[in-house]
Amino acid sequence: MVTFLPTRPGRLADVPSFDRGIGGAESNVACVLAAAGHTTRWISRVGADGFGDHLVEAIGGYGVDVSHVRRDPARPTGIYFRTAGDRSTDAHEVAYYRAGSAASAMTAADLDLEAVRAGRILHLSGITAALSADCLALMRELTAPHPDRPLISFDVNHRPGLWRDAHGPEVLLELARGADIVFVGEDEAEQAWGITGGPSSIREALPEPEMLVVKQGARGAVALPVHRGQSCRWGDGGPPARAKPGVGEGGRDGTPQAPGRATHPRPAPVQGTCEPALKVDVVATTGAGDAFAAGFLSATLRGLPVRDRLRHGHLTAAATLTTPGDLAPPPPRTLADRLAALDDTAWGRLRLGPGWTQADEDEWAEKEARTP
Repeated sequence: MVTFLPTRPGRLADVPSFDRGIGGAESNVACVLAAAGHTTRWISRVGADGFGDHLVEAIGGYGVDVSHVRRDPARPTGIYFRTAGDRSTDAHEVAYYRAGSAASAMTAADLDLEAVRAGRILHLSGITAALSADCLALMRELTAPHPDRPLISFDVNHRPGLWRDAHGPEVLLELARGADIVFVGEDEAEQAWGITGGPSSIREALPEPEMLVVKQGARGAVALPVHRGQSCRWGDGGPPARAKPGVGEGGRDGTPQAPGRATHPRPAPVQGTCEPALKVDVVATTGAGDAFAAGFLSATLRGLPVRDRLRHGHLTAAATLTTPGDLAPPPPRTLADRLAALDDTAWGRLRLGPGWTQADEDEWAEKEARTP
C-alpha cells in the first residue's frame, strides 16, 4: 500500500497534510533484506495508477526485484493513513482504503508460482489472508506441501479490523501450522487465540513449525526450534536447506511418505533461546515487527546461531524504531555483527537513539571505551 504519514501529531481529523511513503508487511521485509545485501523479490498486484507506479519504483529502488508485480487496470492501489501516535495507545488511528484493491484480487492462477517459490525463503503475512477469499486461497496454496516449496516464513500479523467474520484467528492458526518459521507476539497470541501461558503454551498450540519466534515487546523475544527425528535444521550450524515436504518427496523430517500424503509428526520442543530487547529512544513503532523479522531472516540465511538471529532481529527493529517512517535502512552488516557479538553485560548496556546506524566504526569504538 501507499502510506500517508502525518506531518504533525494529532487526530486524523486535525492533521492538515501528510507525507507519502510505502507500507506493507511483506514489502517492508523485502526492502530491509535487500538493503542488508540479500537478493529479494516482491510479488504482488497493484493498480495501473500513479500510486502503483510509486510503489513499484520505490520498492525497486531498495534493490528488490519487482519484475513479477502485476498491474491491474480495473482496480486501484490500496492506501492508508495513520496518526503519528504509538499504535499501542488509544489515540492511535489508522484508516485503510484497500477494499477492492488490486492486491485483494491476487489468486494462485494469475501469479507465477514458479517465481514465487524460487527463493530459499518465502515470507508471508496473515494480513494478506484477510484481504479476500482469493487471497486466502492463495495463502493456503503457498503453505501447502509441494515438492518445490521453499522454507515458509509466516508473520501472524493479527489485524482484527481486516477480517470480515470471526474466523480470522482460526485461519491464522491454520496457516501458521503450515509454515516453517513463525513470528507471533505474545500479546497477539492472547488476543487471537486466548493463549496466556507464554511461549511454551504458544508452542503447544503450534507444534509443527520448525522455528517459532515469540516477540515479547520491550522484554525481548524467544526462539523455540524443534527437533524432528534425529536432526534439526535450525541448530547452530549452517544455513537452512530447502524444504521439500509432501507429495512423494518425504516429510518434513525426511521420512518417506506415500505420494500425495503429507504428515505432521508432533515434535518434541527444545529449550528456547531468549534475548532481551535493546534500550531504544523510540521515534515511531510502525514497521518494527517487519524489521525484526527481516533481521532474523537475514541472520538465518547467513547460518548464524539462534542467539545471533534474535539479536540481529532486535538491531534491525531498533533501526526502524529510531526513525519516523515504516522503513529504515538496517545497520551495516559489520556493525550489526559487532554488536550482536557483545557479551550479555555489554548487550544489556546498549542504548540506541536516532542516527545510531550512521555512526562509523571509530565512533562505536570510542563509545564502547567510555561505557563503564
